[in-house]
Amino acid sequence: MSQDFDPSTPGNRHPTNGITLHAVEAGPEDGPLVILLHGFPEFWWGWRYQIGPLADAGFRVLVPDQRGYNLSDKPDGRRAYDLDILAGDIVGLADALGRQNFSLVGHDWGGLAAWWAASRHPDRVEKLAILNAPHPNVAGAYMRSHPSQMVRSLYVGFFQIPFLPETMLSANGHRSLKDALRRTSRPGTFSDADIAAYEKAWSQPGALTAMLNWYRALPFKPSMRDAAVRAPTLVIWGSKDQFLEKGLAEASLSLCEKGRIRWIESASHWVQHEEPEAVNAALVEFLKA
Repeated sequence: MSQDFDPSTPGNRHPTNGITLHAVEAGPEDGPLVILLHGFPEFWWGWRYQIGPLADAGFRVLVPDQRGYNLSDKPDGRRAYDLDILAGDIVGLADALGRQNFSLVGHDWGGLAAWWAASRHPDRVEKLAILNAPHPNVAGAYMRSHPSQMVRSLYVGFFQIPFLPETMLSANGHRSLKDALRRTSRPGTFSDADIAAYEKAWSQPGALTAMLNWYRALPFKPSMRDAAVRAPTLVIWGSKDQFLEKGLAEASLSLCEKGRIRWIESASHWVQHEEPEAVNAALVEFLKA
């Protein structure tokens, strides 16, 4: 498994939605645009195993640090991180590149943002691929009817508390975040060098609070009368996810006009790290179809 992209790979800054986002780019400039959206607590480098194969397949790959993360702008206040704003960032990135249409690949929180963008902006999103992330419109109802998922999601409530989560997550060299990555993934998934790269991103001024504000904006989730996803959709789901039950994938698919699930039974929540060859093959086949 080769790492073609170093965490210090130079990127560009793109204006979007009133802020600027740092992003790494690869692939032919005239190739179909694919935007890869990372989740918590990663940054663009969470897609290091996917960027090269997608670029080699002919796609123009744009991989941003999402708002609040790593080298991107970090607006103040939790209301700056609601789902409509996150979707606006994505559309604005495409606008900055002069592209009307694009495909999205999102994992974890990046998947929630990608789901929302596809529902909110159906005229812009050509194809949608989601890795271990539920559509925001089904997550609440699913938790209310599945207490076991509510137990898995208790940390979301803890993250709502002001200041305390930042103190806990940054203590002892971000030990709790490091332990969480290692504890919830297959042994060996995250090397010491990987963890060091993540810690550098978490240590950017204001980053931890901004990252947590994605969760703190959840009480202000915008209403969406029609959450249908019209773009062809592929859901890739690591079945051993300790955070999210498989039923969330099935519930999310009920919103899709043309959707299917690819289960990867051996993988955890960190499916693109643990099974990159399977994920890359599925993505290339789906995006090229």
